[in-house]
Amino acid sequence: MAAPGENLKINGARLWDSLMEMAKIGPGVAGGNNRQTLTDFDSEGRHLFLDWCQAAGCTMGLDQMGNMFARREGTDPDALPVYVGSHLDTQPTGGKYDGVLGVLGGLEILRTMNDLDIKTKHPIVVTNWTNEEGTRFAPAMLASGVFAGMYDQGWAYDRKDADGKTFGDELARIGWKGDETVGDRKMHAFFELHIEQGPILEAEGKQIGVVTHGQGLWWLEVTLIGKDAHTGSTPMNMRVNAGLGMARIIELVHTIAMENQPGAVGAIGQCNVYPNSRNVIPGKAVFTIDFRSPDQAKLDRMKARLEVEAVPIIEALGLTMAIEPVGHFDPVTFDEGCVTAVRNAAERLGYSHMDLISGAGHDACWINRVAPTAMVMCPCVDGLSHNEAEEISPEWAAAGTDVLFHAVVETAEIVG
Repeated sequence: MAAPGENLKINGARLWDSLMEMAKIGPGVAGGNNRQTLTDFDSEGRHLFLDWCQAAGCTMGLDQMGNMFARREGTDPDALPVYVGSHLDTQPTGGKYDGVLGVLGGLEILRTMNDLDIKTKHPIVVTNWTNEEGTRFAPAMLASGVFAGMYDQGWAYDRKDADGKTFGDELARIGWKGDETVGDRKMHAFFELHIEQGPILEAEGKQIGVVTHGQGLWWLEVTLIGKDAHTGSTPMNMRVNAGLGMARIIELVHTIAMENQPGAVGAIGQCNVYPNSRNVIPGKAVFTIDFRSPDQAKLDRMKARLEVEAVPIIEALGLTMAIEPVGHFDPVTFDEGCVTAVRNAAERLGYSHMDLISGAGHDACWINRVAPTAMVMCPCVDGLSHNEAEEISPEWAAAGTDVLFHAVVETAEIVG
């Protein structure tokens, strides 16, 4: 297949303007974004994306999980499309680039192709996957997981947020529940551009991360039940303190991760105690353990060890415990051909690059199960993400999108 010339690059200023315009929707309190999935702000961001895609001459598809598919036609009506994209939803205190760069970078590819009158054999489809973050409705990457056959759609519709609202009801409420059967689309390949969300690229002075693998993940939701009691009048030896049990398991998680170095991480990311009153000993604690590793055996070993070693901790405190897996995927090896296309694009364009293992989960991890897939990463300042202070430079955004552009159009096969 013909490769695009090294002089072909996207319009970096236009991409940056689009990122800043989208960031106005669902503003955070400290310069970032709070555009959580299936909120009114999510709907507003979707409408803006739809307007931009239609202005670029695309048709928009929408499936029953709310996944958006903006299609630019190819010259061969029978050729499977090349897909590119990420997500527009954010964390409650999220940045302006996590996920959004991958969606708007895909749109910028189509705009640049229009500018340069580039035609491809395969159609190109830019995708916005619903509920990648999983912060409102667990698990993360929910809609791409349904698309890839990892989750049942009815089960996904029944996921509840902290207020008891279901995914299915909220999707219908904001008006983005489509008619298209989820997963019916077939792909020639899928590419995702993302900020690294880690410090490696910046520390190594590299412009591009060529993602070869993704870490596997276990999310374990732990519920501890003790007894609410007065903090001032209950003797220390008569307390059944769910908060203390949570604290000791937090320490256990850290120990397990440290003793599985290198190549493992673990932490408690979300935690709640009840009744959460200043002068009441918590009678209930609910928290989520996040274990990750690119090594399948190590990942499963950490989970098994937690399940065994947490038992004497809670028994010694008189607590009861339930552990429910609420998110999981095995380590990922991305498609060799797609990875090579990314690496070749970086070299063709003269961008410094290195191979990376993604530390975070991405929609590409699920789509890799149903289509050849690869990821491109650009640096972020201090490796900071899932934080309103998340930052990248316009130059990093343009370089990552340039590489994405070349890999996508080469795979889609330039005509003429």
